[in-house]
Amino acid sequence: MTTDTPARLLTLLSLLQTPREWPGGELADRLGVSRRTVRRDIDRLRELGYPVQAARGSDGGYRLVAGKAMPPLVLDDEEAVAIAVGLRAGAGHAVEGVEEASVRALAKLEQVLPSRLRHRVSTLQSATTPLTSGDGASIAPETLTVMASSVAGRERLRFAYRAKDGTESRRLTEPYRLVSTGRRWYLVAYDLDRGDWRTFRVDRVSEPFATGARFAPRELPTGNAAEYLRQSMWRRQETYEFLVTFDAPVEFVAARVPGWLGVPEAVDGGARCRLRGAGGDAVEWMAVRLAMVDCEFVVESPEELVRCVRELGGRLSRAGG
Repeated sequence: MTTDTPARLLTLLSLLQTPREWPGGELADRLGVSRRTVRRDIDRLRELGYPVQAARGSDGGYRLVAGKAMPPLVLDDEEAVAIAVGLRAGAGHAVEGVEEASVRALAKLEQVLPSRLRHRVSTLQSATTPLTSGDGASIAPETLTVMASSVAGRERLRFAYRAKDGTESRRLTEPYRLVSTGRRWYLVAYDLDRGDWRTFRVDRVSEPFATGARFAPRELPTGNAAEYLRQSMWRRQETYEFLVTFDAPVEFVAARVPGWLGVPEAVDGGARCRLRGAGGDAVEWMAVRLAMVDCEFVVESPEELVRCVRELGGRLSRAGG
């Protein structure tokens, strides 16, 4: 029996946030109290502004309905652990669709998790191995959460960085945005030691540390972190320009390609569209990514990508018998 009234009210609110109707008897059993106590607790929640609706009759019950303001989300231990493990698993690989918002959610959740639950999350994740994973580099979720918190809090970030040639360095930055390309995470930040904007591959970052020093955000040259990353990759000659024509309208293609690849433009009166951009990954991966758009397309350049698509098509045809 829950004798602590505040704790009981939080448990009751957590149950009511499940999208179902709770009979009074079932709530009483779950809370270990009488039906009369449940009714009093429901009245207390209503006094606090929670829109709890009651249905009359023997089969009636209670449910939390939409109100003028969203009540705070209340999670029990099992729910908090489940959400944290799911977010950490997704954040560990730059899976397309797991955007910065998911990382921010993980940062907020882990910040308020009690130590006993943080230990359960870490233990569960270390004891499990996913059958499948993204084909990008693995990243410690803690690295992403520290970075996301620094971005949100406008707090200077210090970390160790390993460049492409293996050179190790220490960086002090003003983090601007985290950008996911679908296979990798990048940090766009102002490098204080070099006095200029830089992009950093997150899988090459180690020992991230939020210094606690606040800063006023600077104006990014391009005004958009994804565009800055695209231009930065091109300047470092890690990319190649490509031109692809899709036999589908702009809306169809735009919903199926990551924005950092470019913005499709309508051709032939809108029946088809053309995508011009820059890729920073192997042409083999780009060929597969284009095929995933799920419509007919023609690669016009570069020639290396044309050959790769042709070879991939032949290989798949042979695999199909």
